[in-house]
Amino acid sequence: MKSVSDLCTHISKITVAWGEMDALQHVNNVAYFRYFETARIGFFEQHFPLESMYRHGLGPVISENQARYKRPVTYPDVLHVGVRVSDIHPDRFTLHYEVFSEAQQAITTTGSSIAVMFDFKLGRKADMPSEMLATLKNLSKSEP
Repeated sequence: MKSVSDLCTHISKITVAWGEMDALQHVNNVAYFRYFETARIGFFEQHFPLESMYRHGLGPVISENQARYKRPVTYPDVLHVGVRVSDIHPDRFTLHYEVFSEAQQAITTTGSSIAVMFDFKLGRKADMPSEMLATLKNLSKSEP
């Protein structure tokens, strides 16, 4: 059984909703970006509570999203969405996603997002706090 990679530092369990299916009778491609978002927010909350960052006027924003659909998913199903990080720079990093279907016992979708740190008070890109940068680098050490 291929499941979500051991390299993932956060896994969110998501139940597929009937309304996420489209006329082609599988989960619509847009739903996967919501799944990625749910897992990404879980990852951030686990490692860097967003409320605290936003209180200081700083936080990650997504500058790019990508998905690769390997197998269609249908209702009913439960998905496990794993997150890991790579390509860490002072002002940005990449999040990678793996979507595992309980019904199919397989990875159905992969994807990635580039997160850029943003200073909401100044309205521009910013460097990450040093603690966040160190944590991300530590989390990515298990990368191949």
